[in-house]
Amino acid sequence: MEKQTIGAWVVHHGRKVAADMRGAAEFSAIDLAAKSAGLLARLGESDEATLTAEQVTAAAKIGNLNPKTELGACLDHLQKRKLIDRASTGAVSVLGVTGSSALQHAADLFEDNEPHATERAAITLAELSSQTPVTAVGAIEFLGDTHKLTKSDATDFVNQASQIGFVDAEGEGVDKLLFNGNLFRRDTAPKAKKVIDSLSSAEQVKIVEFDAKLKTRGAVTASAATKILGEPLFAKVRAAALYDMNIVSNEAGDHVFITSPGSFHKFSNPLTEDAFDHAKALVAALTYGMTHSPSARGQIWGIDLLLGKLIRGGSVGPATAIGNDYRALELERVVQTERSGYGFKMRLLKREVGVIALEVLKGRNAAAAALETLPSAGMRSYTAPEAARVGLRKGQSTVSRAQTRSLLSAVRGGGGL
Repeated sequence: MEKQTIGAWVVHHGRKVAADMRGAAEFSAIDLAAKSAGLLARLGESDEATLTAEQVTAAAKIGNLNPKTELGACLDHLQKRKLIDRASTGAVSVLGVTGSSALQHAADLFEDNEPHATERAAITLAELSSQTPVTAVGAIEFLGDTHKLTKSDATDFVNQASQIGFVDAEGEGVDKLLFNGNLFRRDTAPKAKKVIDSLSSAEQVKIVEFDAKLKTRGAVTASAATKILGEPLFAKVRAAALYDMNIVSNEAGDHVFITSPGSFHKFSNPLTEDAFDHAKALVAALTYGMTHSPSARGQIWGIDLLLGKLIRGGSVGPATAIGNDYRALELERVVQTERSGYGFKMRLLKREVGVIALEVLKGRNAAAAALETLPSAGMRSYTAPEAARVGLRKGQSTVSRAQTRSLLSAVRGGGGL
């Protein structure tokens, strides 16, 4: 298995572990490696960067790391690998980091933690079930032989893996199927297959119509999807996870828009995309700018030119919209903004994210309806399809506006909001 693939599974599994009450204790090597790699991705950018202690703490909070108990352990982990340099002031310097290199580092960090056999089995099972759905009994036998697990331990692990979310599962007992729900949707996974098989000819026509619109526009609002499909059919495709549901949150509430899994998987490894959803958030923010910002605020009219300049390392602006619409991306250190006159300028810190976003949006200026229900308010958070599709096991609280302002101030180095 390629190192980048292993790292992607480590990050993916780390998110699942963090959402399980006992996950971190039982899968500690995955937990620490995933949190450290996630911190590295937030601290780093395409070029070398140095962050103040305040910015490092903000990056930890944005990544849901406890600054008192987890940040130090992650920084120590990264420093031992010589991925960062730390100053006595608490400042941190990071060499250029891309999504690909962050995943490779995740694989190395995982190995440094001397993972238990079941943690290695978690990586193997995830990859195995991505190639083709596998029965539980088949997985138990394969993992037992590969990782020297007793049948009892392998059985316990396979049951636990589907509960935590390392893999998706359908059925019971020896007939239970384990599969990757991001890849096997329409024809392979039984749940999706049952939905497709139950569709009437009229419903199939509606799905063909919706797919055509989605292919043309790149993203469609939930309200537009409901208008085309009808609420009963839209409920069916949501249950079967035939499409990605993305949630953009701003001061006016949460708003859902739909994308096709292939729109992103086509341009990047689906595991990489699952680990880093920044490109999807950037597409959402840019589409918002094309559809809702008036010219006085900073409407986007030449997406190819704008993204091309950002990818080359240039800055765009000034515009008042920049200071509001990209806050979620700014907190994740995908972009950097600075006040300029009455508005803000912006540059792209992680240029590979811009490349993916451009591929999705290129030639799709018909995206005017993509976020048609979004009010004119700054985006402060983004929920990726994986989190929107799967209900988290822990109760999740939203970030307060005061906390958002505090974190933005730290990320901007004390600059104005």
